[in-house]
Amino acid sequence: HKRRGREERSRRFSFSVMTQPKETLLVWVAWPEKCFSVNAADAAYLRTLVGDSADVVVVKSEREFLRELPRATKAIVWSFKAEWFVHAPRLKLLATPGAGRELVPRTAPAGVTIHFGRFHGPIMAETVAGFMLAWARGFFRPERSEFWPRAALSDKCYRVEGTKAVILGYGLIGRAIGGKLTQLGVSVAGFHRANMGDLPAALSDADWLICALPGDTGTDNLVSGRLLRKLPRRAVLVNVGRGNAVDERALLDALRAKRLAGAYLDVFRGEPSPVRKGEPEIYGAEYGHLPWNLIRMPHTCAFSNDYMRRAFKELKDDGLI
Repeated sequence: HKRRGREERSRRFSFSVMTQPKETLLVWVAWPEKCFSVNAADAAYLRTLVGDSADVVVVKSEREFLRELPRATKAIVWSFKAEWFVHAPRLKLLATPGAGRELVPRTAPAGVTIHFGRFHGPIMAETVAGFMLAWARGFFRPERSEFWPRAALSDKCYRVEGTKAVILGYGLIGRAIGGKLTQLGVSVAGFHRANMGDLPAALSDADWLICALPGDTGTDNLVSGRLLRKLPRRAVLVNVGRGNAVDERALLDALRAKRLAGAYLDVFRGEPSPVRKGEPEIYGAEYGHLPWNLIRMPHTCAFSNDYMRRAFKELKDDGLI
């Protein structure tokens, strides 16, 4: 009798385990930029990371995503609306590859973890280092176009080793940039909220001012005309954070007046939509009237052919998938 009771309980336990709903990892990561979208190879890599722990469902549209959302236990997305949580009763993880907080809610219902990507630093560090090396070696000079500008470049090139970089925004990305520059022999001074009072003195002998600031924590126009005037004329501004941090009108004035040697902007206040009335369209139709020493890229500093795989591996390493 006791043996039959134990066997019955064992059968009931086995049945309950076997009928437990399997985890579903729902992936909607589609973007115009190819490296920011999940391709077949990325999906296959994700499935090797997940193994048998979950079904991986990759969708291509918002409509498909919302249709599958009710059964999802985990979701990887670029964007998610707060009102969608009501359609996700099983959801335990909402992850985005992005470091920015603009497209995904910051808070979620109880039991749901929100994860933002932290893997961008090494990619962006190479972007910053690449620009600095190119600038120092004369790739963007001279001011007027010449077929053979050998003489014009002869006194313009220098080594980045021994120069000084001030980094505004010394979080994960800023520290990754600092680490890469240190390997190149650049001295680095990192600034965040706690030590901003020391910034003016650090700028007086800086060769590079590098911005890796977020766009949502009171950083609007932090790099103002007044701050730019504290830099020596040889200094170069680099912005790979968010465009709102730089007063673009003040930057143009400084470049045209040669109070600043140059600038590299990967991000802009308007990207590339029209900006507010009275502000310069620093990325767009007016590019022909911009100074030669303003180097622009269309928000590409985190582009990498392994971007999505880095995002997935981070989730795996963190024990989230």
